Amino acid sequence: MGVKGLNQLIKEFSPGAYKEFQLKNLFGRKVAIDALMCLYQFLIAVRQSDGAQLTSEDGETTSHLLGMFYRTIRLVENGIKPVYVFDGKPPVLKGGELAKRSARREDAQSSLDKVKEEGTIEDVMKYEKRLVSVSRDQNDEAKKLLQLMGIPLVEAPCEAEAQCAELAKSGKVFGAASEDMDTLCYKPPYFLRHLTFAEARKMPIDEIAYEQAIEGLDMDHNTFIDLCILLGCDYCDTIKGVGPKTALKLIKEHGSLEKIVEYIESQKDLKYKIPVDWPYKEARELFLNPEVTPGKDVTIRWQEPDVEGLVEYMVKQKGFSEDRIRSGAEKLKKALKGGVQGRLDGFFTVVAKPKRTAAKDDKKTPAKKRRR
Repeated sequence: MGVKGLNQLIKEFSPGAYKEFQLKNLFGRKVAIDALMCLYQFLIAVRQSDGAQLTSEDGETTSHLLGMFYRTIRLVENGIKPVYVFDGKPPVLKGGELAKRSARREDAQSSLDKVKEEGTIEDVMKYEKRLVSVSRDQNDEAKKLLQLMGIPLVEAPCEAEAQCAELAKSGKVFGAASEDMDTLCYKPPYFLRHLTFAEARKMPIDEIAYEQAIEGLDMDHNTFIDLCILLGCDYCDTIKGVGPKTALKLIKEHGSLEKIVEYIESQKDLKYKIPVDWPYKEARELFLNPEVTPGKDVTIRWQEPDVEGLVEYMVKQKGFSEDRIRSGAEKLKKALKGGVQGRLDGFFTVVAKPKRTAAKDDKKTPAKKRRR
């Protein structure tokens, strides 16, 4: 789900933190990518002409594999070196959000059953997409595919977004790519959205610079975390009646969630309603001290793809066209073999010019002394 309304607040109050660009502008960059988010997108977007997901002869869904294969090749051809990060165990606090997602899927299934009888094909597709989720088997299949492609993957101990941010903070990669705005709560230097599907949807990639974002909001990191919790995150509900603008106003006026709670509880009216046993302190701790593998302990290596292994897996086991898989593998092999050239901004260092003494002072200073 991410953080509700945060994207718009940053655009409004920290416009300098935002950049929009095309895939080619990331040439020469290493990027950590939230794998689960990609797989979810591929399962929704990669479809047959009738709107159904791609499947093998055995009836297994293969949309996620085709999406991962070709989108990854596209990234590498553009000079980008991707690192896919997979989720570990979810935090206990996230259980409530997962339960809500399950309930929403049940509602979508009920609606789907109704529209199948009396609705249009478009109605059926709309509710089918709401039922999409990534299974453990699909996760494992994607990992196997990436290993055969020679693309590095990292298994996070907990949240993938936090691990992506850690890799960026430690200098292993340039930035963290996900669709969830809560990635910014883990302080990646640069946060990227729409990376894997921007070209397909003819939309730009968004880049948010973390330091500029909180500077524009006039906050330190702790206050920013409190704002994100107040906006609504995966770890706890927000205060009833508090929208994005109100959340920002309350944070500016009171400075912390403790003081906001104290203020609301002191009021006689029920304009705002704090959830019972609101676990905002626990949520804050998860953002401030996430469970991650330190970047220095993570080894990232891109290798030559196993072409015959890809043919065995994608063609013989999953039913894809051998010509297309071999062609894609050769493109990947060529792009990885050529390596990613360094960006121009990596060759130059900006050095501040020494301040020059005023001309009139130079004239008063003896030449011998000036040389010193």
